Amino acid sequence: MFTGIISSIGVFQGYRHGRREILVEAPDAAPKLEIGASLAIDGVCLSLVRRDGSGLVFGLSKETFERTTLGLLRTGDRLNVELPLTPSSLLSGHLVTGHVDAVGKIARLVAKPPGKRMTVSFPGELRPYFVPKGSVAVNGVSLTVASLGTDAFETELIPLTLEGTNMGRLRAGDSVNLECDMLGKYVYNYLKK
Repeated sequence: MFTGIISSIGVFQGYRHGRREILVEAPDAAPKLEIGASLAIDGVCLSLVRRDGSGLVFGLSKETFERTTLGLLRTGDRLNVELPLTPSSLLSGHLVTGHVDAVGKIARLVAKPPGKRMTVSFPGELRPYFVPKGSVAVNGVSLTVASLGTDAFETELIPLTLEGTNMGRLRAGDSVNLECDMLGKYVYNYLKK
């Protein structure tokens, strides 16, 4: 379980074993992880398989590879890294599982000093899970839905988010991992029954 508050930035070093594993440099997180521990990488919950020099190796299932942006990485890409919650962690963002619902696309980024306003398109089947002023995780970053349409939402990116995550490097057309608010998904599915 995570909060969507990014603790550090990692760097993608490459794929291993036929793209079934990824190697990530995450020096701030590495000393805190044991083999089998979970880490959120760009919003995707992964388990540490082994260490490779100073890098961390995580396994990629076929579903993770197909449902997230982790199959689109290029060597040197910056990745949002979040350590899992502990019983004493502050819940500063919102509850994030690291189980990506879909890949969205950055439709537009507009300067809105001191930050930016970002429009993200999403697959239509996710629409019931979005609520204006509700939470969404984009590449693992806890954000607030500022406005909502039928197939896109807008959110504000403050300077702290732009500087402390990989959100400042995003451009229109980029793919992003989306995780809808967990509580909203459960409520929607309960009421649908």
